[in-house]
Amino acid sequence: MAGETKVKLRREVTPWGCFCWGYADVGADVYVALGLVMAAAQGATPLAFLIAGIVYIFVGLAHTELAAAYPVAGGGQYFTLRGLGDFWGLIAGAALMLDYTIDVALFAMASAGYINFFFPQIREYATTIGPFEGVNLIWMVQTLGLIVLLTFLNIKGIRESSLFNAILGAMDMVLEASIIVIGFAFAWNPEMFLQQWTNHFPSTYDLLYGVSIAVISYVGLESISQAAEETVRPSAVIPRTSLALIVAVVLFALLFPTLSLGVVPVDELAKREGDPVALLASRLPIVGFLAGPIAAVLAATIVLISANTGVMGYSRLAYSMSEYGLISPWLSYVHPKFRTPVRSILFFSAVAAIQAIFAFLSGKAMHTMANLYAFGAMLAYLMASLALIALRIKEPETPRPYWTPLNIRWNGRKIPIPGLLAVLGCTGMLIIVLWTHELARIFGPLWIAAWVGYYLWYRRQQGKSLFGSEVRDWDQQHLAVLQETGEWELLEQFKLQLERKSRQQKSASIRSAP
Repeated sequence: MAGETKVKLRREVTPWGCFCWGYADVGADVYVALGLVMAAAQGATPLAFLIAGIVYIFVGLAHTELAAAYPVAGGGQYFTLRGLGDFWGLIAGAALMLDYTIDVALFAMASAGYINFFFPQIREYATTIGPFEGVNLIWMVQTLGLIVLLTFLNIKGIRESSLFNAILGAMDMVLEASIIVIGFAFAWNPEMFLQQWTNHFPSTYDLLYGVSIAVISYVGLESISQAAEETVRPSAVIPRTSLALIVAVVLFALLFPTLSLGVVPVDELAKREGDPVALLASRLPIVGFLAGPIAAVLAATIVLISANTGVMGYSRLAYSMSEYGLISPWLSYVHPKFRTPVRSILFFSAVAAIQAIFAFLSGKAMHTMANLYAFGAMLAYLMASLALIALRIKEPETPRPYWTPLNIRWNGRKIPIPGLLAVLGCTGMLIIVLWTHELARIFGPLWIAAWVGYYLWYRRQQGKSLFGSEVRDWDQQHLAVLQETGEWELLEQFKLQLERKSRQQKSASIRSAP
């Protein structure tokens, strides 16, 4: 109704909750990616994770600066919109939406896979449905049930959803650390590691394919960005949690495949794409009989909270895109009681469910999802990295609680070297994905094209520029954000910078006058 006050999202995510939103995604990489990457990269699996991890570090530094400087919902889509314009903001949003919906489908699928560690009959079950062969109908029903559960959890509220992540995230970090310590101390065989590295080293194509699969869980920092509008004191919380997350993720991502190659034969682990870490834990001496089941239970939960993070991600992304006129405002509706974007949660959860069904009908569900995921991740990260450089040039006066290190000066502006490396790395990774992923070559561009078609239709209906950008007062919006978050020091700093900018513009205008 006209004149009705619009209900906004609320800031209730604590520092630990912020960290766990990110860890829920990237901490789940070992549970989902290990078997998939091992099947492709085999003896070079640690190298595949290392290459993907290097790109992740550069992208992570860029996201840390952007999320701390612009603590609003939208993440990479918002950064791209503000730095590069409306159309490119739509492209980034479409790529992220592909990632988040697939994240929900893939990680709900993986959670059910770890549950089935206790039910090998279900894990091996396959049936034929019409022209589709090898369909695991029971696993599919489990996955859809988990998607429904997470949908209603996120409608209930960010506090409940964040608490769910925080508790399970803490338990999982203890488990992962325990497996690594016990494994290297009592089970790891360096001779076996070197033998598998040498005898099972993949071709260049398979190694690059493995690298692209290893990327599937490196979206955690994007999740922190999505939750920025609901994070308490984001200028202090986001840099600390993001940097801690980078360190934790790189360590776990390198240690698990290194441990695996010294404990379990490559071929055996590659066959267990549904529960590879549970298999690894079961091979530990003395405690293996107990560690395997415990790992399966906790893996099922950490992977589930990654899917939970995906629901939060696409709902906040849709909220941001509709707020800025890229998609219908119908999706930005926030429930007056729960203060969550209920319509976007329901709509895109339905999309995730459809993707899961499609994947199971393909007969190779997790491989199908991983193929599509990599395309969206690399395109979205590329756009955000470009946005970092653009915003450094366009908005030098914006307060930045964290600066990406190693800068060079160009035309009076500080340009981050890691940002440039992130652009190069993401471009290279996107080329690799399109080369090695047949499904990504087809369905990735089709997904983007569908979003562009909708965007052009919607903008024409609204009488807005198709490829131009709406005029927005970013400075006033940023002042309001800093005031809302209680960042008084940054608020005063920004006001001084704007006053200095205004005086410089007036001086330039006087000098240019005849």
